[in-house]
Amino acid sequence: MEKNEFNGGTEKVVAPTENKMGTMPVGKLLIQISLPMMISMLVQALYNVVDSIFVAQISENALTAVSLAFPIQNLMISTAVGTGVGVNALLSRRLGEQNEKGVTDSAINGIFLYAITMIVFMVLGFFIPRLYFESQTNNAEIIEYGVTYLEICMIVSVGLYGAILFERLLQSTGRTVLSMISQLAGAIINIVFDPLLIFGLAGFPKMGIAGAAWATVFGQIVGFAISLTLNLTKNKEIKFKLKGFRPHAKTIGEIYKVGVPSILLGSIGSVLTYLINLILGAFTMTAVAVYGVYFKLQSFIFMPVFGLNNGIVPIVAYNYGAKRKDRIMRSIKLCAIAAVTIMAAGLLIFELFPRQLLAMFNASEEMYAIGVPALRRIAIHFPVAAVCITLISVFQALGKGLLSMVVSFVRQVIVLLPAAYLLSLTGDVNNIWWAFIIAEGASAVASFIGMQMVYNKDLKNL
Repeated sequence: MEKNEFNGGTEKVVAPTENKMGTMPVGKLLIQISLPMMISMLVQALYNVVDSIFVAQISENALTAVSLAFPIQNLMISTAVGTGVGVNALLSRRLGEQNEKGVTDSAINGIFLYAITMIVFMVLGFFIPRLYFESQTNNAEIIEYGVTYLEICMIVSVGLYGAILFERLLQSTGRTVLSMISQLAGAIINIVFDPLLIFGLAGFPKMGIAGAAWATVFGQIVGFAISLTLNLTKNKEIKFKLKGFRPHAKTIGEIYKVGVPSILLGSIGSVLTYLINLILGAFTMTAVAVYGVYFKLQSFIFMPVFGLNNGIVPIVAYNYGAKRKDRIMRSIKLCAIAAVTIMAAGLLIFELFPRQLLAMFNASEEMYAIGVPALRRIAIHFPVAAVCITLISVFQALGKGLLSMVVSFVRQVIVLLPAAYLLSLTGDVNNIWWAFIIAEGASAVASFIGMQMVYNKDLKNL
């Protein structure tokens, strides 16, 4: 909308300044927004790998305990990221519509939702860790390691939720370089303090697996502090007005319209990992450790792709609000090409160097026997996953959170878990890994059908 100004009796038409997501060339914009997130998520993946490498030096049981803790940690991250996806998509659409009040309402209600979720997990941290680990193993050492680690991560989760929230707010307005700064700082703090606290170096107490947990939460708190500061000082498009705040049901509904499916999607992943661990644990706990190692290693490939796709969410959402079909379609095409390229590189690494990758985790001969075929077989699905991840991000950006959940539900619940169970009946633990390839094929079919539906309904005549 234009506005008129009068200067000496002469009318001057002044066009409002538009966000770069509606004006910058799409290729350059995608690089500018996504590259900082890709770098920061790559560093986060690095700290996940380094964290497990250090824990593996304690013992294989310690590594197994951290692997078993992953579903709960992933559930916490899923609630935070899922809510962030909803806030991000809504806030970016409001920017595209040049709705200043809508932008502020999206941010403030997002803060409220994060606070409630964080409190829930902090309280649960006092009660569920021991019951959770005892449901998966009767190995007393693994249980004690796991309880120690998970209690700290849950009770001191303020940094996790705060960091993800305020990083997402920076991303939603296109300030991904600032988001990268806070993410990098948190990850680096974690990497530095891992060996110091685990092994008691440089005058720090030797805390073992508790040290790994404290290094993690300390890094998250630093990331939270930095991202909060950057929002308050640099993110001028969002007005953080908490005085007189009342939860706004319509805004919360819009956030959760996209956010809840994303949360459920991540939650399904947590349940799936828990059940896969039970299937693998019936063979040997070393198989559970291998699965945990795989997750850490694959994050080094997947995280940059997630960063890339996080970059297109505000771009697609903004241009959908501004009704610019050409920019939306070009964003999707460029993102898919880049994602497949990254995943293809990951496939080659997993196929050519599986023993070297496992060696970083102090692997035993049993771990090599299970891990080498696991890495090689699961990696086959990487390039297909790249396209599916891109399309799921598009669904989220367009407010089709339910569709993104359905695609993931097809992959993880309808196909992956039953396939893994049926393959386990062959009596060979290494056959279970084929389930991932089967599931990704089903996900690809569902993703393409979903994209065709979205295009015909929402984009074709935009």
